[in-house]
Amino acid sequence: MTDAAHWPVPAPNTPDDLDQQLTFLREIDRLKQINRNNLLTTNARPENTAEHSWHVALLALVAAPYFPKPVDVDRAIAMLLIHDIVEIDAGDHPIHLRHDQSAIAAKEEAAATRLFGLLPAAQGTALHTLWREFDTGTSDTAVFARSCDHLHPELMVMTGTRASDEHIQIGVDNLATGRASRLKQTWPAAYDLLEALHSDQAATGPLADITAFINQTDALKQVLRATPILSDHRQENSGEHSWHLAMFGLILSGHATDLSADTQAATIIKMLLIHDIVEVDVGDTPIHGSFDAAEIESQEQVAATRIFGLLPQKEGAELTALWQEFEAAQSPNAIFAKSIDRAQPVLANLAQHGGTWPTYHVTREQLEARVAAKIKRGFPALWNAIKPEIDLWFANNT
Repeated sequence: MTDAAHWPVPAPNTPDDLDQQLTFLREIDRLKQINRNNLLTTNARPENTAEHSWHVALLALVAAPYFPKPVDVDRAIAMLLIHDIVEIDAGDHPIHLRHDQSAIAAKEEAAATRLFGLLPAAQGTALHTLWREFDTGTSDTAVFARSCDHLHPELMVMTGTRASDEHIQIGVDNLATGRASRLKQTWPAAYDLLEALHSDQAATGPLADITAFINQTDALKQVLRATPILSDHRQENSGEHSWHLAMFGLILSGHATDLSADTQAATIIKMLLIHDIVEVDVGDTPIHGSFDAAEIESQEQVAATRIFGLLPQKEGAELTALWQEFEAAQSPNAIFAKSIDRAQPVLANLAQHGGTWPTYHVTREQLEARVAAKIKRGFPALWNAIKPEIDLWFANNT
């Protein structure tokens, strides 16, 4: 794994670059409003594309050791974080319906050009190239990432508690003749797992353990946070929040090298992918609410043990250690990741005319103590970039 300045994309780090990067990160929030055809495992509602992108990147993180060929898992995660961003402009296209593929390809290429064009030129070009690599499957890593994307909706349907007959049949047809059928060649063990699930047979082995983990973590998409999404008044959920935070890490981690040579983009991104998984059991704790910090910490430790314990031992231990590193906020990677985690809700509240600040009676002093201190500790340039908007809001609303 190379350092944050060189992988997976060039990482410009001037103030002008940061402004462009924040414009991009605000714009891609719109992916949270694009609904897919498949449903959450509880059948409660359609999955949106942002939370899908988080979940399939998480799948890649834990499943890479069990793919038949060696792959660059960090590059695969980056691909999956961005693979569906074009749906902001081009929309989702359900796999069981007929489409004009050439027309879709043209729309998606135009969307990629517009969206990645919001970034500093070198970074935007590199991400556009990474997106094309995934889209065309031109490397073993891209084949792995695409295989995860094919596997994920099948797992959602086959492990769901109340999947409809219609969705089950779509899954069966997809495995027989659709894109999931490609797993028979690219990832035979995953194909066999799906055949067992479709046949209601007991599945065993590491991929079965990973399936249990993916099933459980799907619940994060129903954990509501206090803050809204940037592009609508509704509350953000922790699954789509985790995708957005991982995107912040992907886009902004080049700035971390100014602060410490020990930071790594891949580690920061992985931390942000998993940082809120414990909320599956514990729920979200609003930073401006009232809570017993020691009690929440104890509950989260129990949740981490249970949820990461579903994985094969090696992957479970690695993610537990990574989550603990993030929580401790002592390493350069964790300090930077924590600063991003504090900044994204600020941008959401600013985008929604203060968002939940009036609800929680947040003062400028509270924001400085609870939020600004952590952002400035890990990423002072980010605080400097958003501070004028914060000052203006409080000047006009207090």
